[in-house]
Amino acid sequence: MRCSTPLITALAVVAVAPATAQQKTIRLSVATGGTGGVYYPLGGGLANVLSKSIPGVEATAEVTSGSVDNIKLIAADKADVALTLADTASDAYHGVAKFKQKVSVRALAVLYANKNQWVTIDGTGIAKMEDLKGRRISTGAPGSGTETLALRLLEAYGINPEKDVRREKLSVAESVNALKDRKVDAFFWSGGVPTAAVTDLAATPGMKVKLLDHADVLPILVKKYGPLYAKGVIPAKSYPGQDKDVQVIDVWNLLVVHEKMDEKLAHDITQVVFEHKADLAAVHSEGANIDLSKQYELGSPIPFHPGAVRYFTEKGLKPK
Repeated sequence: MRCSTPLITALAVVAVAPATAQQKTIRLSVATGGTGGVYYPLGGGLANVLSKSIPGVEATAEVTSGSVDNIKLIAADKADVALTLADTASDAYHGVAKFKQKVSVRALAVLYANKNQWVTIDGTGIAKMEDLKGRRISTGAPGSGTETLALRLLEAYGINPEKDVRREKLSVAESVNALKDRKVDAFFWSGGVPTAAVTDLAATPGMKVKLLDHADVLPILVKKYGPLYAKGVIPAKSYPGQDKDVQVIDVWNLLVVHEKMDEKLAHDITQVVFEHKADLAAVHSEGANIDLSKQYELGSPIPFHPGAVRYFTEKGLKPK
């Protein structure tokens, strides 16, 4: 009898060991954006709920330059999940613009609409888009979807980004600091509203923020790039001191993965996005705008991943 306890213990170890060995941790890297924008806090919130909600998954949010770099990280297998602008995803899928080769990227969800924001302050003499000509401006961080959009909008107004402006390539946080220090006269940002860095600028004593209307060039963009853009508005009071609505161009954000992602994992990530929307909204208000019922209605310029389609089907959604 004295040897029975060690034997039982040994058998217990043998019995438990295989089960433990089967519990393999899946580590996911979530590519977000710069710390002054919306992608970073929202991506951090997503990483948190993925880690808590999917057994065996440990997700971490990574600071990046934004959409273009995010998809390149997906292509290089250096990120598993990424936030990106829809037009950047389309460029990647077709292998155009910043992408020399096609990227096999797939959508899990259409998230919320980015508001394209041309930002300046009183005292610069800039009242409309045409006034940017000859000025010092920031068009966003290199490798960001913001930069791509800034250049497209400038060109739509007949402003050559390489000849007609003095262009800096700064993140939104860096752009705000440069505008405060009068090192630039205006900057472009594509992001959710409110964006923390722009709020910081608008709340700075002695500065009154001014956002420029630019929705009038929507037909030019749609004619050249297709139906990737829509007319939008930034309501008055979205930022401190913003006393009127601003007519802007919207572009939707997507959550994307590589087409080779396991279907069940893609399904489970999609499920977490929609069933933990309240957790994402608690991190940033744009999380509340994620709408399961409108996934096919809004549409994605790239195919949905089969795992996402399976989840949509389970919820009774049908392609339009």
